[in-house]
Amino acid sequence: MEKRYIMSPGPTPVPPEILLTMAQPIIHHRGPQFKSILSEVREGLKYVFQTKNEVLIFASSGTGAMEGAVTNTLSPGDKALVVRGGKFGERWTEICMAYGIKVDNIDIEWGRSIDPDQIQKRLKKDPGIRAVFTQAHETSTGVKYPIMEIGDIIHKHKNTIIIVDAISALGAFDIPVDTWHLDIVIGGSQKALMLPPGLSFVSVSHKAWKFVERSQLPKYYFDFLKERRAISKNQGAYTSPVSLIMGLKEALNMIKKEGIEAIFNHHKRMSAATKAAVNAMGLKLYSKESPSEALTAIEAPEGIDGQKIVSIMREKYGITVAGGQGQAKGKIFRISHMGYINTFDIIATISALELTLKELGYVLELGSGVKAAEEVLYHKQ
Repeated sequence: MEKRYIMSPGPTPVPPEILLTMAQPIIHHRGPQFKSILSEVREGLKYVFQTKNEVLIFASSGTGAMEGAVTNTLSPGDKALVVRGGKFGERWTEICMAYGIKVDNIDIEWGRSIDPDQIQKRLKKDPGIRAVFTQAHETSTGVKYPIMEIGDIIHKHKNTIIIVDAISALGAFDIPVDTWHLDIVIGGSQKALMLPPGLSFVSVSHKAWKFVERSQLPKYYFDFLKERRAISKNQGAYTSPVSLIMGLKEALNMIKKEGIEAIFNHHKRMSAATKAAVNAMGLKLYSKESPSEALTAIEAPEGIDGQKIVSIMREKYGITVAGGQGQAKGKIFRISHMGYINTFDIIATISALELTLKELGYVLELGSGVKAAEEVLYHKQ
């Protein structure tokens, strides 16, 4: 019987405690029991987002909340600045264009980060820009962006807000929403929050609510004002995904019990071990700058298809990692270490990677990656 591991950057493994909670009998989404659960969830989300502001909940993937962030803050003909350094930066542009927003892209070489001065210069050149869209890190390249510095810049522009896709970053590394002056931050359930796909979250600052109140783009389900009115009464505007929210309550309790700082340190440890193994095996990181703690993006060795690595690891060794997306497809593969992933998940994944590469003709000493990972994991206990 084969045991399977999911080491992709979403969906990620779900702890058995959460699965058992979600398996409980269904309750009514307008009843007092659910209202009590949602009240607890609201406070737990504020803890994870590190904000005093309300966090909205939607029954959707993160992309639904991304679309809502556009339609609830802008109006036809508004200008937006988009940091575009990977597949998900491109998605911001695609959503904006679908709603007639005038987009100015800052294109970054895939695998590299953004210089905040580029944003400063664009805003100085065109003070009419209403929103700056960026990722906390670009999941398709494994690169973190300097969100604190960008938030400081935009905070000084009273007619511009920052909107951050933190779907695969929230809970993996430190993003103090209020301290960093982040106006809208988006999270997703199937990443570091250790849930199945299906929930998205949006924190909205006081400054951003003013934009929401005057937005004129069409919206119906993803209506932030409607959702704010509902959640203030511990309800959803529409039918809530009850089982997922029951699981979310359990996940947030687990995070609180562990402590958010301890969880960030755990991700740093898993990341450092994975990256040390990559280096010991003679492989190269695809992330040339600011590699993320949530995942490791790795260049496939010359002459080897990255998708083939993904396929063999999944089919032969039962370990699911992710391939490259867009222009990186076939050139890279990506290993997640976010959420419910521990020491021996990393060891098993590195071991399977060594065997896979050996099978594909790559020259390496078996055990070199595992040894390097173990050294890090041992010394960073």
